[in-house]
Amino acid sequence: MKTIVALTPIISVMLFLVVFRFPAVKAMAISLFATAVLAVVYWQVPFQIIAASMIEGIIVGISILYIVFGAILLLNTLKLSGAIDTIRTSFMGITGDRRVQLIIIAWLFGAFIEGAAGFGTPPAIGAPLLVALGFPPLAAVVLALIADSSPVSFGAVGTPVIVGIDQGLQEGATITQVAQSYVAESGGMFFFLREIAAQVMQIDIIVGTTMPLIIVAMLTRFFGENKSWKEGLAIWKFAIFAGLSFTVPAFLVATFLGPEFPSIFGGLVGLAIVVPAVKKGFLLPKEEWDFPKRENWLEGWIGNLDANDTDMKPRVQLSLVKAWIPYLLVGFILVLTRLEVLPLKTFLRSIQVGWSDILGSNISANLEPFYLPGFVFLIVVICTIFIHGMSGKMAMAAFTRSGTAVVGTAITLFTAVPMVRIFINSGVNESGLLSMPLELANTVSALMGGAWPVVAPFIGALGSFISGSATFSNMMFSLFQTSVADQIGADPRLILSLQILGANGGNMICVLNVVAAASVVGLVGKEGTIIRMTIVPMLYYAIFTGVIGLVLSVLR
Repeated sequence: MKTIVALTPIISVMLFLVVFRFPAVKAMAISLFATAVLAVVYWQVPFQIIAASMIEGIIVGISILYIVFGAILLLNTLKLSGAIDTIRTSFMGITGDRRVQLIIIAWLFGAFIEGAAGFGTPPAIGAPLLVALGFPPLAAVVLALIADSSPVSFGAVGTPVIVGIDQGLQEGATITQVAQSYVAESGGMFFFLREIAAQVMQIDIIVGTTMPLIIVAMLTRFFGENKSWKEGLAIWKFAIFAGLSFTVPAFLVATFLGPEFPSIFGGLVGLAIVVPAVKKGFLLPKEEWDFPKRENWLEGWIGNLDANDTDMKPRVQLSLVKAWIPYLLVGFILVLTRLEVLPLKTFLRSIQVGWSDILGSNISANLEPFYLPGFVFLIVVICTIFIHGMSGKMAMAAFTRSGTAVVGTAITLFTAVPMVRIFINSGVNESGLLSMPLELANTVSALMGGAWPVVAPFIGALGSFISGSATFSNMMFSLFQTSVADQIGADPRLILSLQILGANGGNMICVLNVVAAASVVGLVGKEGTIIRMTIVPMLYYAIFTGVIGLVLSVLR
């Protein structure tokens, strides 16, 4: 019974979101209510702890919403200024080979967007870009979702690790007891997270490098005239080269700088390497590949929006350099504010807003308004308005659109995160039970034992699928994964890395991402088709990751 109750957040979300197909806003609200009631009735968690956990969740949710709003605001500003159109046009002039266009836009540019914005933004930007280039809408959405896998580990300037793992290991204001010794062994949470980031890329330099090859093979097999795997595999050398062009820089950045910049710099460095190589024909076959004629496209490939209706018409002609300046500014400012050798980081982090000992409990929550990436996005947006010569009306439109866009996200956040915090803080109870994640860990570790590394990525994938976010997945299951690692004698850094990578895989089939990407190219109602096509690459990603994790676990 206690296992079933501990599974309430997972079961309820699966039931209402997937089986009954409720909107995420409604499904998360019902799941929060169910989790809170069972925590009080069965786990005997005091109402004070329930209320404090909900307040803590709202504060954590505000910090995430701050980042999401900033990212969407920057995107809308660049759309209205014409920068996105200029970037799209520049991509069109590089090559006519659809396989190469897909790798550059979905894999490399998508990785950069993931690192800067996260939260489902890359497919929402990449899919309409691909449609504007002449891709069938179904191909654009499916392949953009699959490509948005490896970069998710460090999306939105490392949020899945910095917020997801960190908050997932917090019980109240302190690190959970099971994680304390491991964090102390690393020299503190900052270094613990850096070690996890490095471990993630040590595995993903193998798994992630193959993703460009998978997307081009699926492109030619499912959307080509000859339905051929061979036509995609024909550029395997270039695809692996493009994969390494992201994963190697990301690995170096994760190892030496930590979890905030791998996807940003991996994407930028990858573009800087691959685009000139394409122009020189490096590792490319002489014959370019294209889709069949439009009149021969299958009915299911096409959405109910024409390519010209995807909000991609140029408004202002900007130079390519000027169009890229905002993104370069984001990277530059983030580096300046994250370097330990500069006093800026300490100053920005010293300004905190929050609530200590909420409602008299030992639960506390703080946010750092000037250190969070959302503040950087706001600064860059203001600079962009002047650099791109935008009118006050255009700037106001960007803010209005962005505010409207995050309303649904805010409601989901303010129900999902409190649910996760109740799940984690349930160790404070009068029943004599451990917290829900720890009780689950005891049950699972007894069943799986040393084979757990194979299962760990699927837990991460499940979390992303049901919650709509790799950050939520990591927040929900970090304590659970750490506890299992402790029970079976495995390195929690390895197991948490497998959790993060699994959450990446779940991102491909995450309902919220699928709905968002499908809606921008007119494929509303075809979400089931999209998930059926993305689920096999997700399984490959999770299984391959788990096998490598098991090998590493045995070797240690």
